[in-house]
Amino acid sequence: MAYEKKIPVDLDCPLRLTMSLIESKWKSCILDELRGERPFRPSEIHRCLPEAAPRVLDIQLKELVEDGLVEKTIFPELPPRSEYRITRLGLSLIPIIDMMLEWGKEHYDIFEKKYGK
Repeated sequence: MAYEKKIPVDLDCPLRLTMSLIESKWKSCILDELRGERPFRPSEIHRCLPEAAPRVLDIQLKELVEDGLVEKTIFPELPPRSEYRITRLGLSLIPIIDMMLEWGKEHYDIFEKKYGK
């Protein structure tokens, strides 16, 4: 059963529209991992983000595919094999993710105070 949002997305707010695509805990991290030239197998993505539950990553990967930010290729072989690759649309979010990474580095002291070492 797919998760349904209780509050509909506000089509009049570009910020909320953008956030609706990457608001989950792991979607930005998945896009960041997929930013390179090569595709990733699901197990590789799981290894890159070991603190994330595999089921959660699988759900968020599926949503990223549905939103057109990631493409999934399934190879018709036995056993079946699949790969994920970031799309052009997904790549267009990388500058935003880079700015978030930079902001986090610049303000590390905030997080250190909040969460400790």
